[in-house]
Amino acid sequence: MMEAFINTLGFFPRGLVYVVLGLVILLIAKFAKDLITSYKIDEQVVQKNNTAIALTLSGYFAAVIFVFVGAVYQPLTNARIDGLALFNRGFGLDVLQVALYSLAGIVALNLARIFMDHLVLYKFSIDEELVEGQNLGTAAAQVGMILAIGLLIGGAVSGAGGGPLTALAFFGMGMVVLVLFALFYELTTPFNIHDEILKDNVAVGVALGGNLVAIGLVTLKAVFGEFSGWTQGIIEFVIFAVVGFVLLYVLRLLIDLLILPTTKVSAAIANEQNVGVAFVESTVVIGAALILFFAI
Repeated sequence: MMEAFINTLGFFPRGLVYVVLGLVILLIAKFAKDLITSYKIDEQVVQKNNTAIALTLSGYFAAVIFVFVGAVYQPLTNARIDGLALFNRGFGLDVLQVALYSLAGIVALNLARIFMDHLVLYKFSIDEELVEGQNLGTAAAQVGMILAIGLLIGGAVSGAGGGPLTALAFFGMGMVVLVLFALFYELTTPFNIHDEILKDNVAVGVALGGNLVAIGLVTLKAVFGEFSGWTQGIIEFVIFAVVGFVLLYVLRLLIDLLILPTTKVSAAIANEQNVGVAFVESTVVIGAALILFFAI
């Protein structure tokens, strides 16, 4: 009983080490974003009260945490305590591994965000819309996109049995799925996403962002956890990607028929710019993706 008590209690100081490390990683992530951003983030958020920039910064921080948690997942689940030696060499190596994976994840997150900006919302300058227009629709869409990227990176670095090459390969496949899904979403909506977002249609941005988070969660399931081999891993990834496309499309139809039967969701989002309807759609698709994640 005493050994169990010591083991349980020992996780708390170890956990606090990861909390402090997580805060350090957030500071480094903020510094990295400042370096590659054409505008001054603090000036936009604090002095100019730019809610759009603040929203994208919050989404960025959340995505960094997703990456960090993915990196922590393996060491915390495999941590061992030798008697009263809470901070042994093995624990130090675990912390170092988390830090290195998180730093690599920050680089990947920022590069992927720039890459996705030009493939998802490719008809206008996102920075211009965020800074000069303070466009919340653009911000909502980008937040969904960067959260999905963070989920993919976190899933790719989680678990055991893989390594940097495996993480990179599955992250690359996940990015392809995100781009294809964004194109699929645009093709299956009766309105032009880019035109609506340029009109500062927040509802369209929220709906697009919510659907990107949902497909990110579905794809996360395919890459999360222990690596059991390339063949099985790729097969599972493809199956989850296809299921995700079909599931999210069907759910959007069912929202019209069952959840909000008194309105046409696409018309409410595009024509009426109804942000409430967009949040309902986002909640339903993200909720379904979460259920899929934990149920399978």
